[in-house]
Amino acid sequence: MNASTLRGMPRLAPAYVGGVQLGAYAARRWLTPAARDRLLRACSTNVDNLSQGRWNTLAGSALLVEEPMELPYLLLLLAVLGYAEYAHGAWWAAAVFVLGHVGATLLVYGGLRAGRPSEETRSARDVGTSYGFNAVLGALAGALPRGRVRTSATAALLALGAQPLLRGPRPTFTDVGHFAALAIGLALTAGRRPR
Repeated sequence: MNASTLRGMPRLAPAYVGGVQLGAYAARRWLTPAARDRLLRACSTNVDNLSQGRWNTLAGSALLVEEPMELPYLLLLLAVLGYAEYAHGAWWAAAVFVLGHVGATLLVYGGLRAGRPSEETRSARDVGTSYGFNAVLGALAGALPRGRVRTSATAALLALGAQPLLRGPRPTFTDVGHFAALAIGLALTAGRRPR
């Protein structure tokens, strides 16, 4: 590979995904289950933490996962974030990830605060990469050239995102968050011209 090829390679996505995965392995290896649970709850964007003004959890929750990510999800996350960084730049990919993660989290928090969440939901362990991932995936679909491909990709993602909301007696708050993040990503690129 020459220097110009290496310059265009994603760096932020592999660093982020690798860091999250290494952190999960380290927490599992060196922390007791009780200490790990305390760490995850302290960094969770649950109703209790946000109601008490712990807004730093909006950043911390995207840096932790409950368990090391399984290889298929890890590779998919790396592929989506890496492609977004390669195709649109590191700042674009990071901004979409952060806006999707924070936006979906706050929408879910507002919905839970408006209702009467159970004690288990109020203090739930709510960490991970999935809201940001869904936002970037939605933004990539929205950034496709206008036409059948973009329409089909958008419709397929919305159908997949809505499926958990329509099944069973009651969707979880994370199901709602995933759909909200996907919609945020699509909205962020709705009027953007493809590169």
